[in-house]
Amino acid sequence: MAAKDQPIVIKKVVKGGGGGHHGGAWKVAYADFVTAMMAFFLLMWLINTTTPEQKRGIADYFAPASVSPANSGSGAPLAGTAPGDDGVQGSGDSSMRQRLAPTAPQLNDRDRQQQPEGSPEAVEESETTVTASALAEAQQRRDSAQLHSAAMSLRQAMQDMPELAELSNHIIVDETPEGLRIQLIDQEGRPMFNPGATEPNDRAVTLLRAVARIAERLPNRLSIAGHTDSAPATNLEYTNWELSADRANAARAVLQRAGISNDRIYEVRGKAGSEPLYPDDPYMPGNRRISVVLLREAPVLPAGHEL
Repeated sequence: MAAKDQPIVIKKVVKGGGGGHHGGAWKVAYADFVTAMMAFFLLMWLINTTTPEQKRGIADYFAPASVSPANSGSGAPLAGTAPGDDGVQGSGDSSMRQRLAPTAPQLNDRDRQQQPEGSPEAVEESETTVTASALAEAQQRRDSAQLHSAAMSLRQAMQDMPELAELSNHIIVDETPEGLRIQLIDQEGRPMFNPGATEPNDRAVTLLRAVARIAERLPNRLSIAGHTDSAPATNLEYTNWELSADRANAARAVLQRAGISNDRIYEVRGKAGSEPLYPDDPYMPGNRRISVVLLREAPVLPAGHEL
């Protein structure tokens, strides 16, 4: 009975938490640190990838001259940008920045020679020259890639189209310092022009239309030249010079009817037999040809830039 009357004691043990090194507050601080480091490295990467011109533009944007001294866009009672020189939708801060920003002095050749190599003006001029040169090199690489792609497209089209496959021996495609040259040449018994004629025959028209389809994809201008062999003309009043020029002009007309705009035509020339394709045999039929050159042209640079 005494054992049954003994009270029952229940002990509850409460564990302590959140104190000392066993809490979770350090995780928040660590996350903030990782976020800050990521932002820092992202900033470093952006600075490394921007050009000197972009850096100067960012610096000009945050320069004190870009802050308007007035409390409003125009300083007028109604605030905003006044409808004046900037127009109704003008940007007040940009016009103010243009008026307040200092203008760089223009230097002549003599002043450039007298500048020390480490001066800010010399450094800026050097960066401008490097930028212009890099632009020209990039443009040349892009033009070369486009011309090479056009040559590949033309060769592929001649393989895919049955009407062109049988004419593959009549066309020569190569790259020259002048540009991508496409030559339509005569074969023995298969001329591009009938003897003494100035209008291209059907096979020449087919090839010229294929050339036009490739050329109209590019912005390059075209130089068209007609060539004959070295056989003397039977008509002294109408020589190979006139004949080659008329054939080149007839080829130009076919190209334009096929989609080449008038502003793409740079020149049309007749060269007679002055530039034979086979110098060892100037009377060979292959010397009679039409050459179409997609010109490799220099990029247009801003005024004042020199390569």
